[in-house]
Amino acid sequence: MTSTLRHRGPDDGGHHVEPGVALGHRRLSIIDLTTAGHQPMTSEDGTLWLTYNGEIYNHADVRRELIAKGHRYHSETDSETILHAYEEWGDRAVERFRGMFAFGLWDRTRQRLLLVRDRLGVKPLYYAVTGDTLIFASEIKSILQSGAVRAAADPAALPEYLTFGYVAGERTMFEGIRRLSPGSYLVWEHGEARTTQYWDVTFPPASPRPLQDEHELAARLRALLEE
Repeated sequence: MTSTLRHRGPDDGGHHVEPGVALGHRRLSIIDLTTAGHQPMTSEDGTLWLTYNGEIYNHADVRRELIAKGHRYHSETDSETILHAYEEWGDRAVERFRGMFAFGLWDRTRQRLLLVRDRLGVKPLYYAVTGDTLIFASEIKSILQSGAVRAAADPAALPEYLTFGYVAGERTMFEGIRRLSPGSYLVWEHGEARTTQYWDVTFPPASPRPLQDEHELAARLRALLEE
């Protein structure tokens, strides 16, 4: 499965296998170019394991906050920030991340897998459930390479694709293979999947204060988009 993704991560590769889970990774080194960024990455006590693709732009800010809370770092990677943030805040850690990312995090103590996709879905994350097993990857062909899912077209998706040129929502062109929605995370626990939307565009009620200057509004919009 990881060999089919070599083009996404030509710099390094790794695997972690233990009862209940198998994680694989192909790495494209961006922030920390040393071997300290090898994945799958584990927490200090070995109970958390992470395979992650992307970049968390505000990881330095989150890192400082975590260090202030007593967390100790061993690399300069944003991957390690994900592990420490999960230790500190659990699933709600994802609400603090600004960036483009998709990751799978195995919690050995709780025997649960957490799959997360960034707010706008820049980074891909596909999954399939077959029996009591969940398979996930950043590309569909990797899931098919597992041998647990057969390549079959989803007839319900074809009319939508022919009409709009794409398939919306979680459905894909492959039967049984779904994509995790942007701004959402999936928890796989006790053989069941539960999906939660952690972010969406919000439109608060209009402020009663006088209209702001157009230049001030433009500057605020630019700041929000950059964030």
